[in-house]
Amino acid sequence: MLSGHAGEILGGFTTTLLLTACAFPLALVLGCVVAICRISPVRPLRAAGRLYVDLVRNSPLLLIAVLLIFGLPDAGVLIPLFWCLVLALGIYFGAYVCETIRSGIRAVDRGQVEAARAIGLPFRRVVLDVLLPQAFRAMVQPLGTILINTALGSALGAAVGVDELTLETRSFNLETAEPILAFAVAACGYLVINLAVSGVVRLVERKVRVLR
Repeated sequence: MLSGHAGEILGGFTTTLLLTACAFPLALVLGCVVAICRISPVRPLRAAGRLYVDLVRNSPLLLIAVLLIFGLPDAGVLIPLFWCLVLALGIYFGAYVCETIRSGIRAVDRGQVEAARAIGLPFRRVVLDVLLPQAFRAMVQPLGTILINTALGSALGAAVGVDELTLETRSFNLETAEPILAFAVAACGYLVINLAVSGVVRLVERKVRVLR
């Protein structure tokens, strides 16, 4: 019974991987930019960064996805559902990446920042050359958790019509009336992703520990 739907379920699993692979880099870039705004000496940038984080972290992911799916066409921007969901995931988890990066930056010894400023480095070089490389050591595990949450959050595609793993297993359940089997397959798919991410995070943490 399951073998007859293996192609659809495998396709849904692949779509889940693609959603995660596209959304997480977007969240990283967006989160990094907002984190720099939040520690910027320019007050309007700090305010804008804080507003973004507060708004996004206090909004459901589904709300952001629905606003994009229905709001972008009203604004004359037509993009596929897949990319709407990627954008929603990137915007949502970008706020959490921002706070992770900001926390990592706070863990850097303040004296190193003062030393960098004392030798005349501009703010941009202080962030890129001093703060971020050292902060990364404290960010590996939290960023890995955000990556896992991005993969899990992609299950929202089932609510908006993206053919990812949860939607395909739900379709399998509707055709076969086997909910336990259907969603056990979905759970195994997400477990595979989470274990893979956890393994990579452990390797990176070990590498960073050696570099210290």
